[in-house]
Amino acid sequence: MQPFRRFRFVLAVALAATCGIAVAAPPVPPFTANYRVLQNGSPIGKAILKLAPGANGSWTFTTQSQGTAGLASLLAASTREVSTFRWVGDLPQGESYDYTMKTALKQKQRQVHFDWTKHVIDVNDNGSFRFPTQPGAMERHTIPLALAAGLAAGKTSFTLPVAVRDRIEMQHYAAQGKQDVSVPAGTFAATRISRTDGGEGIEAWFAPMKLPAPIKIEQRGKNGFSLELESWSAR
Repeated sequence: MQPFRRFRFVLAVALAATCGIAVAAPPVPPFTANYRVLQNGSPIGKAILKLAPGANGSWTFTTQSQGTAGLASLLAASTREVSTFRWVGDLPQGESYDYTMKTALKQKQRQVHFDWTKHVIDVNDNGSFRFPTQPGAMERHTIPLALAAGLAAGKTSFTLPVAVRDRIEMQHYAAQGKQDVSVPAGTFAATRISRTDGGEGIEAWFAPMKLPAPIKIEQRGKNGFSLELESWSAR
């Protein structure tokens, strides 16, 4: 049995024993992962990604980053993103998202709230926006989790309903084959996934049979950056 699969099996058994009932393993198990942040190939900071179970079947995914070099360090730049969601199949269906970016010069915030009772999504991002939900809708912060879950389930193509500023945007991703990827945590035979519909998005590398966290993430677009895995733990 591969290490990641074994870990998911042990997690499921432990939960079942604790609760006295059969509990299915989550599509992506809890983890804490440390990354270095690069821009244009140069390190500019550190980031921590953490996935943890929450209350009443919900999950929390948190990303914290801090500038440690260059302009990011001079401006004391930091960001914090917190998503709460529920697994619906292998999709992290959103409940809420909060983004805060701080520098010595300014602060920026963005919030997304999913109301599944009223079937509406409210976005606060330089203005207030409201639009209808769609089954499985998520926000962009949890896209890497959706890709990791899909890969672990054997998928090679992905259509994700993502809540952007004023609407649900159907984003398409596909596996582009395997390649060896070297990051500070080591060299991995990883599957590369990229967005295929022409929009801005992420390109990411995963080794789902080895570990749940992404090996590497590249954010495309005007303020693009990349994350490279330094270490991770199953918690």
